[in-house]
Amino acid sequence: MRWPWGLAVGTSLLVATMLVGGGWLLLARDASPGTFLPLAVIAAGLAVIGLLVARREPRNVVGALLGWIGALVAFLAVRAAYYDAVAAEPGRLPLDSRVVAWLDESGWWLLAAVAFLLLYFPDGRLIGRRWRVVPVAIVVCCAAQQVFGAFATSPFLAPLQDWARPYKPLPAPVRVVSEVVFVLFLGSVIAAAASVVFRYRRSTGRSRAQMKWLAVAGVVAVCYPFVCLAEILVTGESGEVATGTGVLTLISLPTAVAVAMLRHDLYDVDRAVADAVTYAIVLVALLATYAVSALVLGLVVGRGSAVAAASATAVCALVLSPLRSSLRRVVDRRLYPPRRAALAAIDELQHRIHAGQGSPEELEPVLRQALRDPELSVGYLVPGSAGFVDTAGEPVRGELVPVMLGGRQIGVIASGGSSAVLRSVAAAAANLVEVTRLRAELAQALREVEASRTRLVQAGDAERRRLERDLHDGAQQRLVSLGMSLRLAQRHLADGTVDVDGLLDQGVAELATAVAELRQIAHGLRPTSLDDGLPAALAAITRNLPIPVRLQVVADDLPEHLTTTAYFVAAEAVVNAAKYAQATTIGVQVTRSPSDVRIRVEDDGCGGARPRPGSGLSGLMDRVAALGGSLTMHSPVGAGTAIEVVLPCGS
Repeated sequence: MRWPWGLAVGTSLLVATMLVGGGWLLLARDASPGTFLPLAVIAAGLAVIGLLVARREPRNVVGALLGWIGALVAFLAVRAAYYDAVAAEPGRLPLDSRVVAWLDESGWWLLAAVAFLLLYFPDGRLIGRRWRVVPVAIVVCCAAQQVFGAFATSPFLAPLQDWARPYKPLPAPVRVVSEVVFVLFLGSVIAAAASVVFRYRRSTGRSRAQMKWLAVAGVVAVCYPFVCLAEILVTGESGEVATGTGVLTLISLPTAVAVAMLRHDLYDVDRAVADAVTYAIVLVALLATYAVSALVLGLVVGRGSAVAAASATAVCALVLSPLRSSLRRVVDRRLYPPRRAALAAIDELQHRIHAGQGSPEELEPVLRQALRDPELSVGYLVPGSAGFVDTAGEPVRGELVPVMLGGRQIGVIASGGSSAVLRSVAAAAANLVEVTRLRAELAQALREVEASRTRLVQAGDAERRRLERDLHDGAQQRLVSLGMSLRLAQRHLADGTVDVDGLLDQGVAELATAVAELRQIAHGLRPTSLDDGLPAALAAITRNLPIPVRLQVVADDLPEHLTTTAYFVAAEAVVNAAKYAQATTIGVQVTRSPSDVRIRVEDDGCGGARPRPGSGLSGLMDRVAALGGSLTMHSPVGAGTAIEVVLPCGS
């Protein structure tokens, strides 16, 4: 369902067409742009924003609704320009009073479009089935309002206020119906605004952050009537200040929607809401203080006096200068709790840890409760893991905010909330994350040691059983047979009834076979090829492989136990790569430093390797751990595998 994208494109083309027509009309008359230019800019901006939102989310109707609002603003701008042209040069352009009457109430459709935006923001769906009646009621009532408006008795708006109404007034019962329809229309719009509150209460993460951006525009809209009232009280009429505030209100809604849909984490939205409320209250208080001061001083020194205006301004400065800081603290406590609550929760957790009543692993549930985000998770960088994992060992995914300590990343916080708040929380929680990470690393190491010890015991038992079986079934039987043959030869040596030479030849053959079998068994314990050194032993492994192997061994004169372990690590990794990795090249590198020996085997195969219980790689990990070393593996799918082993050694 990509029709919202098509609708957004269509409305944008409609906006462009109307604006081009309106601009041509102004150029043809060489008239002043008046209100057409700012409205045209707003309409074009709405169309562009609608296209961007629709391109980002082609199945979301929010982009199409923004385009619809832009088309309505463009229509109102062109309508005003056309009316001005008709009034300035009567008879030059065609215009019938009936058309004016039917279009007189078109501005209500702009309010209806805004109501639709409130209903469907931000995911393009209503919050429930019961709300389906609201958009229908808005459309029906708005259409009825436009029909009833054609039969109104009040004069047309300027500049056509002198034109006569083409239709007779409606009968009284119909006028009553029109008033009811108007009330229903306003009720539907109020219901659309109320849906924002209900949606906000149900939202979490990214959706809640988007709703908060809409609240910023709502605060600006609330200021508009107060600005109009203050200007009327001071100047006696609503003028440029009210108009500018109205334009700002009209701009704030699409701007807030655009930020919410395209970059909801651009700025700390909680900070933006708190600042908007703070300055809105300051603005209302400023206007009220100025209006009252100007009114009182006007009665004393005379209305319109410069002294009264200056004195009112001074009163505002004296009263409101200390008010802003204290008001901001009050508003922050009410509307900007996430950062403060999260930092307070971190401090409380640290105090409980120091008192022995808590543990660092409680950080994630504490932050979830403080930030009211049940999906928040804290990830830790634990050795041996492919990425960041939580305390349960599960991978952490989503929008990640890094946790840094000492210039290196030790963890992440994943949440759909404000990234600015999360960055502050990440900085404050860095020590707890590091302690939790180290505790998890230590617990994992202890578990691995215990599991490794168990596996070593089991492997030792299995190896003893294998040796016992191999010796019993092979060399032991041959040696027993050899002993019996020699005893038989001894008994019949004097009487000549047995072919002694044949028995001795058979005994020598059996003895050679037994020696070979014993040598093969011993090779499993320590390969005889290591007698010629580690480079020669590794070369013997790779010589008959069908895949080219690059050998780089610069570690001579290693202790016997390190040489054997390095041999088995490289042999197991190379054989696995040749069998399963579908690689075209394999690289083996063995280097020695004063403190350790490093064995690195890498290939360009399919990747995705994981150590499984009972596998050869798992046995290697136990062998390496028994020497106090470490084995790390990096094997992303489709990008090859790299195994690196570090074995400690003396200088």
